Amino acid sequence: MFEPTRDQARDFLFDLWRKHAAGEPLTPLESLALSVVLEHPEYHAVLAARERYLEREWRPEGGETNPFLHLSMHLAIEEQLSIDQPPGIRAAVASLEKRLGQHDARHEVMDCLAEVVWQAQRNRAGFDNAAYLDCLRRKAAR
Repeated sequence: MFEPTRDQARDFLFDLWRKHAAGEPLTPLESLALSVVLEHPEYHAVLAARERYLEREWRPEGGETNPFLHLSMHLAIEEQLSIDQPPGIRAAVASLEKRLGQHDARHEVMDCLAEVVWQAQRNRAGFDNAAYLDCLRRKAAR
C-alpha cells in the first residue's frame, strides 16, 4: 500500500500543476488528479505557489479547508470507485449522483469517508467498510 507523507502528497500536486501549466505529458494517475484539480479553481493559486504553501497548515477550527487533504480525498474516492472497493461503493455513489450530480455526490462521499477514518483513528480500529457504505446509502436515501 502506498502511504505518502504529507510533503510527498503536496509535492505530487504541486508538480502536477507545474507540469500542466508547462504542457508536459502526464501519467494516467496525474491525468486523473488533474481532472480533480480542474474542478477546484479555488485551489489553483495555492498549487501555483509551492514555496508559500508547502508548509502551511489549514485549521478546521478556523473554518479552513486544507486543499491538499481535500484533493487527496477526491483521488482516494476515485480510486475506490475504479476498483469498487469496498464492494458496493460504485452502486452507492451512483445513487448519490442521480440526486446530486457527480461533484456534489463526491463531497457527500468525502463526508462519509472522513467520518469513518476519524472513527477508526479514535477507536484504534480498522476501517469499517460496512459503516462507510451505510453512511453512503443513508445520504442517497435522503
